[in-house]
Amino acid sequence: MKKVVSLVLALVMCTGACLTLTSCGEKTDFTVGICQLMEHESLDKATQGFVDALTAELEKEGKTVAIDTQVAGEPNLCSTVINTMTAKNVDLIMANATPALLAAANATTNSKIPVLGTSVTDYADTFANNIPENVSGTSDAVPFDEQAKMMVESLGLAAGDQVGVLYCSNESNSVIQYEAVKAEFETQGIVVKAYTFSDTTELQGIVTNAASESKAIYVPSDNTVADNDTVVGTICNEKNVPVYTSYGGAVCYASLAIDYYALGQETGKMAAEILLGKKTPADIEIKTLTPSVSYNEELCAQLGITIPE
Repeated sequence: MKKVVSLVLALVMCTGACLTLTSCGEKTDFTVGICQLMEHESLDKATQGFVDALTAELEKEGKTVAIDTQVAGEPNLCSTVINTMTAKNVDLIMANATPALLAAANATTNSKIPVLGTSVTDYADTFANNIPENVSGTSDAVPFDEQAKMMVESLGLAAGDQVGVLYCSNESNSVIQYEAVKAEFETQGIVVKAYTFSDTTELQGIVTNAASESKAIYVPSDNTVADNDTVVGTICNEKNVPVYTSYGGAVCYASLAIDYYALGQETGKMAAEILLGKKTPADIEIKTLTPSVSYNEELCAQLGITIPE
């Protein structure tokens, strides 16, 4: 009797498992893992653009995809997130931001799971000019010298004025941008000072110092600052100091930036080509987008900045 009861229970459990699988939907053709460094507007848009474009491109071919999106929260947790995806042997990994891309590349050295990055400034610098064969993607790099020129012209900066550059010292992409704008500003005699931090608990004090000492603040496409840019905006607005960001956003008076949703879409199209067997990551060149100029009319009026025609 005990054997019969055990058999019945086993059958019930099996039936329950089958029903669970059925309720989750039919088996998909592909599985894709997304590791996003942290939540903020730019990265969120890139992820959404990726998902929308990938899904649409595969649907055209009658294919389906299951997408597992996870937000690491901080750089040192990216490896943990990526390891869960490699353990599942996903068909492709999308890494949103430089720390996520590094973690994905390191974890797929042997498995050769295709990896696509997005919201990454410089792939060559990230991999010391040796990009792995299973890695490609899109870059959020913009002409940093043009950004510096735009600030000089719109703010009337002159020799001797100081521009503060605010970024997290843990983000290599921000260091690259700092060096680029520094070179351009210094050719015109403008003083450039870096205001760096490694922990967000330091941010308020660092921003207060920067706004007190600088005529304007430049923020690279720094994920940590972007995640906390309301702090930057509040302090700088109180001190009447204009903020210029490389990624756009509500706190900047102006920007020369890309559309991160469109950046994600381009990455999604690349992913579809790889999954459908049309290309490998090695066949795909790193792609950048053309940035567009924008001004925040409300902030410019508040700061007394004249918007060029």
